Order: sequence, then C-alpha cells, then structure tokens
Amino acid sequence: MRRVLVQLHRWFGLATALFLFVSGLTGAIIAWDHEIDALLNPSFFHARSQSAPLEPLELARRVEAGHPQVQVTYLPLGVEPGHTVQMMVVPRTNPATGAAYAIDYNQIAVDPATGEVQGRRMWGALSLARIDVMPFLYKLHYTLHLPIIGGFDTGTWLLGIVGIVWLFDSGIALVLSFPRVKAWRKSLVFRLRRGGYALTFDLHRSGGVWIWALLAMVALTSVSMNLGAPVVRPIVSLFSTLSPSLTENAALVRAAPAGRALATREQILAAAVTDAKREHIAAPMGALYYVPAFEAYGVGFFAPGQDHGDGGLGNPWLYYNGHTGTLAGSSIPGRGSAGDVFMQAQFPLHSGRIAGVAGRIAISAVGIAVAVLSATGLIIWMRKRAARRHSAAAANARAARGRSVAS
Repeated sequence: MRRVLVQLHRWFGLATALFLFVSGLTGAIIAWDHEIDALLNPSFFHARSQSAPLEPLELARRVEAGHPQVQVTYLPLGVEPGHTVQMMVVPRTNPATGAAYAIDYNQIAVDPATGEVQGRRMWGALSLARIDVMPFLYKLHYTLHLPIIGGFDTGTWLLGIVGIVWLFDSGIALVLSFPRVKAWRKSLVFRLRRGGYALTFDLHRSGGVWIWALLAMVALTSVSMNLGAPVVRPIVSLFSTLSPSLTENAALVRAAPAGRALATREQILAAAVTDAKREHIAAPMGALYYVPAFEAYGVGFFAPGQDHGDGGLGNPWLYYNGHTGTLAGSSIPGRGSAGDVFMQAQFPLHSGRIAGVAGRIAISAVGIAVAVLSATGLIIWMRKRAARRHSAAAANARAARGRSVAS
C-alpha cells in the first residue's frame, strides 16, 4: 500500500508543482494587494484635493455625465480621508451601432471632492505596467490568465482541479510522513547542520507536517474559490440546506414586468436603509454594486476601506431585484444554515482575513511555504531519478561485464 501511495504522491506532486509554485508566491503577495498597489500607484489611491467629498451618487452622476460611454457598476459609498473613490465601470451600448462602446478600462480612481477622474486601468489586464501589476498578479493567482473558450473558463477550472489534486495529495503526504509510530519525531525535525539534500528533504517532509492543517485548509478553500458553484456547493448541499446563490435566486433575477423601468440607485439605497435596520445590520452602507447581466443590485455594509472584510466572516450584503427594487436575498455573516456559514467562511479563510492582519501574515507565510514545498519536491524527484538512472546504468554495466567473462 505504501508503494502505491508513494507513486501517487510523486505523480500528483509533479502534476501540480509548477501551478502551486506560482499560486503560492502570488498568494503571498496579494494578501497585501491594496497596500502594495497604493505604494506602486499613489496617484490612483490618493486624492489631489483635500476638500469635503461630494455625495457618492453625485460623484457617479458626474462621472457618467463626463464619460457618457460608461456606466458605473461598483460605487463605494464611504470615503477614506485623503483617498480617491475607486469605481468599476462597463461600456454602454452605442445607439448608432447597437454594440458596446470600445473602452480600454474598467476601473477608475475619482477625486471625491471634484468628480475628476485621476486614473484609469483595465483591472486584470495582461500587463506588468506599474498601474496593472497588482491586478495582474491577483488574476494570475486564480486563472493563470488562461483564456475563456466558448464560455468555459479554462484557467479557473484548471486551478480548481489542481486544488482538488492538492487536497488529496496532502492526505497522502501526511500518511507517508509517518511511516512508523516509533519514528514520528523524524518527521518533525530539520537537519540544519547536515545541509544539502538532507535539509532539502526535511524542508519538504517536516515543513509540510508542521503546517499541514493550514496547507489542507488553503487547498480546500482554493477549490471553493474556483469551483464553488459546480463542485463545492453541490457537495455541501448533501449535508446542509443552502440558501440560493445569486444565479439560482429566482426573485433576484426575475425578468422585468412589462413597461417597468429599472429601479434607480436612489431607490435601492433608500430601501437598503430600511432593510438594514430590520436585519439588525449595524455597519454603514459601504458600496452599491450593479450586475448588468442580472439587472440586479447589491448593497454592502462596511466602513470605508474595509471592502475586503478584515476580520470575521466578511461583510453583510443585501441583494435587490433591479426592476421591483425589493429585497430578494442576503448574505449576512454568521446567519443561515451550517452550510451557508461554511460557504461564507471560504474567502475569509483563504485570504487569512478571518483573523485580520495576523491571518494575512500567516497566509503570506503559507504561500511562501507552498512555493518551497513545490520546489523541494521537484529537487527530491530529480535527485532520486538521477540515482535510479545511475543504479540502472551500473547494473547494466555489471551485466555486460558478466556476459563478457562468460563468453
């Protein structure tokens, strides 16, 4: 049995090593994406003027009036002092052609006091320009920038499958690390004085054992991040009832009644004020999100600058049918079935933000460890392969000498 597990561990490790090396290093970096992005691109994050900010809805109106070819889809509702307001936009339809306007950006940084657009970029572009490097690394982490072919997201699926293999391989690795009960201490030590191959082997085996629980958690949550809807939710639903996802929520995506116009941002926010009180949501409204594909709105509740949800299970969100303007769903941390809470925990766990700054430090360290484990695994495999080839060559040479003597 052990021989079979060794073979599986070797094959699984070789198949996933390069992907995990890239994902580990990028994950260690993007745990601090906002901070690094702000250092690289101060003009995108820091407002030029220091006057009192305009109301968020007025800022959106000014942006759309000055740039009629775009529609604001993500609008922060709170402003960090001295910071820009970073909005997401999509192109509107050109009435002359019936096609979307051609624009080369989807994110803008706006001066909150004037509505002036200070910067723009295509978030996730395949570019290493300073303005693009952090979104580039973020998207590289979970898609490798592989293309979507015929509606099939190859990168997301590939890394989701890598996560599944990694999760199974983590279990195999733990079994192989403790071959005998009496020798368990060997799986926890690092032969620092020996150095060389002995230390490389210990970094791979003992390093993996010390942080095994964190590695398994990151592997599991990586599957949830990439393949939540097609894989994880169906499995979780076997054990616990789940609230409908956004695409499954009929009340949210129901088609518009004949002749009814889309609800305005003002109407959605007015409804959110009332609904937040009823749902006992204490945090202020933090962002308004519009999803053109569903013609639906989301309202998030968090303090300015806390859009990632630093601490706990994240931020509360209320979802609204864009035509009726009525509440059609919610995601409130800690509420719902056990399955709902499990799904809510996936991003906070994967990013480390469930434990605030300390959690992000831990995730950065785990990301580096994943890269080290992948590299040392490859080194061990190459060393053993070279040894096997040397042994085979020596055996063939002895056999040849034996035949020569016999003849």
